[in-house]
Amino acid sequence: MTAQDALLQGLNPLARNAPASGIVAVRVHARGREGLIPLYVGEGDLPTPDFICEEAAAGLRDGETFYTWQQGTPQLREALARYHARKLGVAAHPDEFMVTGSGMQSIQMAIQATTGPGEECLYFSPAWPNFAAALAIAGGKPVAVELQQTQGGWIADIDALAASITPRTQAIFVNTPSNPTGWTASDAEIVAILDLARRHGLWIIADEIYALFAYGRDRAPSFADHAREDDRILQVNSFSKNWAMTGWRVGWIRTHPSLSPTMQNLGQYSTSGVAQFMQRGAVAALDHGDDFIAMQVERAQEARDILIGKLTATGRVTVAPPDGSFYLFFSIDGMTDTRQAAFDIVDDVAVGLAPGSAFGAGGQAHFRACFNRRLDQIEEAATRLADWIVRQPARRAA
Repeated sequence: MTAQDALLQGLNPLARNAPASGIVAVRVHARGREGLIPLYVGEGDLPTPDFICEEAAAGLRDGETFYTWQQGTPQLREALARYHARKLGVAAHPDEFMVTGSGMQSIQMAIQATTGPGEECLYFSPAWPNFAAALAIAGGKPVAVELQQTQGGWIADIDALAASITPRTQAIFVNTPSNPTGWTASDAEIVAILDLARRHGLWIIADEIYALFAYGRDRAPSFADHAREDDRILQVNSFSKNWAMTGWRVGWIRTHPSLSPTMQNLGQYSTSGVAQFMQRGAVAALDHGDDFIAMQVERAQEARDILIGKLTATGRVTVAPPDGSFYLFFSIDGMTDTRQAAFDIVDDVAVGLAPGSAFGAGGQAHFRACFNRRLDQIEEAATRLADWIVRQPARRAA
């Protein structure tokens, strides 16, 4: 055994066996390619708006560089309460919110709060891989329940979800609208999931980060629309997508105020709070960002339609138009090794796609394209992809 192998074997097995990201693998392969159009990462191409940056800069100038409230500044939690009342139509108190160092940290804290080592959490798949990986690293067991793809879109199999519940199940993770499929839970599906959770005493970790990226409506249905005060729900969210703040790493959790001390303790033993000047920028995002969000959603819907139109015109692509989020999850006739194909697409036409194999059960034969970008780039990427697709053999071996 080499010294390097010995070091690796000395690590916690849960950490050592953490899966590498299939998305990152393609991104690394594509790095530095001239003319690349990157559709593999889950972010738009717009920088954070000036009205947000200027408030954060003002916070720096005002000396907001010290330790701050673990739960989040009162100003930000008050803004979050206003935002939830305005967008979800629900009365919310500032004490219901915990500000976190990203949506990913919100998910990690929700896992820590609900699911112990050896316990199970159900989730719908194909899914963003970070949730299942984070749960496994914490010693929990992620249990995938596959979404069903139909011509009209993806749907949740509630019977399969119910059949997957065991005595070790502690929680259900629900990302709606979904990354990568765009599946958006209907009110009926949300009520059915809530009913299951109530009957079995399960927690719901509700990831509604893309709720405002909903097409043909103001927002997607939310668990908040049907929740009772005693429901075991942790709503996790982030500033990343709606306000083009991916690099800021600021998120939040909404739950019953009685859980606030526990959430603050979990925050204390990870980041000990989010920088105050960043929270000042987040207040501006919530209070003054509605027009920016509306512009992004309108642009994304047009980009979605451009991409679908050009790809389906090849006669080789199967796709269910997403009702929400900003991803197209599509398959190409006969193409099963999407990881290798994603590398080939980078090499041949300089378009970066995420391979469906990165998103778990039910995703292997698909590709994910993020279409929250300038329309001219989407037009060019769609043209390159369509040309590449029609040049491929009718069947491609795995």
